[in-house]
Amino acid sequence: MEGWKEDEIRNKNLMAPCGLYCGACGVYIATRDNNQKFKTVMGNLYGTKPEETECLGCMQPDPPQSIYGYCRACGIRNCVQSKGFYSCHQCTDWPCDQIKNFGLATGRRVMLQTIPLWRTKVAELGDEEGSVAWARAVCERYHCPDCGKPLFRGAKRCRSCGKDISAELDGTL
Repeated sequence: MEGWKEDEIRNKNLMAPCGLYCGACGVYIATRDNNQKFKTVMGNLYGTKPEETECLGCMQPDPPQSIYGYCRACGIRNCVQSKGFYSCHQCTDWPCDQIKNFGLATGRRVMLQTIPLWRTKVAELGDEEGSVAWARAVCERYHCPDCGKPLFRGAKRCRSCGKDISAELDGTL
């Protein structure tokens, strides 16, 4: 699949417990591709310097190689870890107030869409392959409906063909 390699899709470090798959995150993509311009764009969006705008996934084992500051301090990530889970899809309290009150509307919309999908995939295929199938489904979703090029979560327009995709993908911030 264009945009992601099989080892990324299977990489548990990228399987954010909240359902915001790290592989579709602009910060991760900028880090993976060593794209300084994109790091600047993402840093401007989140209020961080380009050199601070790096991440290799929020579920890296400690000590993480490179984790974005927001992800390191994420209450959802910390909650899941404190309960001994690897994802919110395992929690009977989902969606909890941390999800319902998540600060970014785009993120909240995505979480509410992806956690039920993750639950379905795990119920069908088991934890390991269900989680991989969930990650693959998320990656498949992040492609331009016109030209088929890969996108990142929160993209407003396709960088390849220029199509406005915000309404079709994640909505606006």
